[in-house]
Amino acid sequence: MIDPHEIERLEASARRIRANILRQIHVAGSGHPGGSMSCVEILTALFVHRIQPPAGWFGRNARDRVILSKGHAAPALYAAFAEVGMIPDAELDTLRQLGSRLQGHPDRTRLPEVEMSTGSLGQGLSVSLGIALALELRNEPYYSYAILGDGEINSGQIWEAVAYAGAHKVDRLVAILDANGIQNDGRIEEVLELRPYAPKFEAFGWAVRECDGQTMAEVVAAVDWASSDAPGKKPRLVIAHTTKGAGVSFMSDRADWHSHTINDAQLTAALEEVMG
Repeated sequence: MIDPHEIERLEASARRIRANILRQIHVAGSGHPGGSMSCVEILTALFVHRIQPPAGWFGRNARDRVILSKGHAAPALYAAFAEVGMIPDAELDTLRQLGSRLQGHPDRTRLPEVEMSTGSLGQGLSVSLGIALALELRNEPYYSYAILGDGEINSGQIWEAVAYAGAHKVDRLVAILDANGIQNDGRIEEVLELRPYAPKFEAFGWAVRECDGQTMAEVVAAVDWASSDAPGKKPRLVIAHTTKGAGVSFMSDRADWHSHTINDAQLTAALEEVMG
């Protein structure tokens, strides 16, 4: 049973992360709010609950690794970094500005706290797999997490990594699927329907757990399950059923909010909803 006070703490963090996503995109004048808002609970469960990075955490070799494979959701990653003190809050106002460390997609050459430069979809799971193999070889009690989008599951490279990880029982690998049902070109069923996901991953030898990706207690329980011995000697997949633009009614489940600016009036209305 998860401590309800912990869930309250995490929900407060998620509200601040959402607010900072909105502010970043408003200041930048461009960005990807829909997919950033849908993965907030996932990032909160990983960084604020699971990792809770102390000072100097990123410089360590022995630690958990998190790759945001769906790199267009970079504002969510940066807001999570700020929430746990990895970057200053004030730096969030520099999103997409010339010379900024906070590029439109994560760039580790500018911001070393980024585990992998992402944005070309489909590559993050392969790199996470390599990290998981290294953790296994070093017999370290850490995990390699890859946050994927369900439009990204269209990529063939994803399924190569899925097949390899399952065949070699790479149990330090955790894929978390932000399944919001919408990608850049429209709804999943209109572009390339691959659901249901669970039996496909299970056929490749993965342990799978599904959760409501916008309910903090469920996401935390799923992350805790994936970060334990409970699934056995298998790679792990958490399918988080989420909503594009979660937290803001006029963005919610809207394909046109995949990539979109936020004007002054929209920011005010969205912040009122997010912060309650």
